Parts: sequence; structure tokens; C-alpha cells
Amino acid sequence: MLNLILGYLGLGLMLGLAGVGSSIGTTIAGNAAEGALKNNPEKSSSYMILSALPATQGLYGFLAFILWLGRDFADQGLKLFGVGISVGLVCMISAIRQGQVCANGIIGVSQGHNVMTNTMIYAALPEFYAILSLIAAIMI
Repeated sequence: MLNLILGYLGLGLMLGLAGVGSSIGTTIAGNAAEGALKNNPEKSSSYMILSALPATQGLYGFLAFILWLGRDFADQGLKLFGVGISVGLVCMISAIRQGQVCANGIIGVSQGHNVMTNTMIYAALPEFYAILSLIAAIMI
């Protein structure tokens, strides 16, 4: 019974934390984009791209959730709890930090600086760890 509870809790944390992180990260970048639109509305497509980047961690959490959903919780509940909290936390923190990177890039783009490509490269760095957590969840 405890394994079953831990298994479902792990699934919930995996999906929930990743989704919360993505919503916070996209909000951080979206707030910067909203302000940038007032300064330089012609660059709105760049703002939109950068604002959407932190949403991917929520997708990674969802994918890991789907992959682990069919597991036998009676035998693997504790393992699923560990995987769930690990994937959820990594995705949450990386999405928030990626949102901050993207927000700074949006401000730079709105000020006329040519930083779009560099911002996307910098934004890929925290996302790399979310991808690693997804790969680890798949491999376990």
C-alpha cells in the first residue's frame, strides 16, 4: 500500500513540479515581453519565441509522466517517488532559471541589441539539465 501511495505521489510531483516551473518561467519571460512590446513592438516574434522556451520543461515532465504511468507501483513505488521528485525539481528549477535568461534577452532585443541567437544559446544551458533528467527517467 505504501509503494502505491509513493508511486502516485512520485507521478504527481513529476508532472506538477515540471508544470509549475514552466508556468513560472513563461510568466517571467512573458512579463518582460509585455514591457518590451511598449518599447519595440516590431520585435514581437522574437519576444514570443523566447517567452515560450521555458514551456518545454513542462513537456518533459509530462513525457516522463506518460512513460512511468504504466509501471507496477506495487513493486516500484519508492523508485517512482525518487524519479518523480528528481525530474520534477530539475524541470521546475531549470524552467524558472531559463525564464530569467529569456527575460534578459527580451530586454536586450527590445533595446536594439542583436542578442537573440546568444540568448537562445544561453537559454539552452539550463534546459540541458531538464533533458538529462528526462533521459535518466527513461533509462531507469
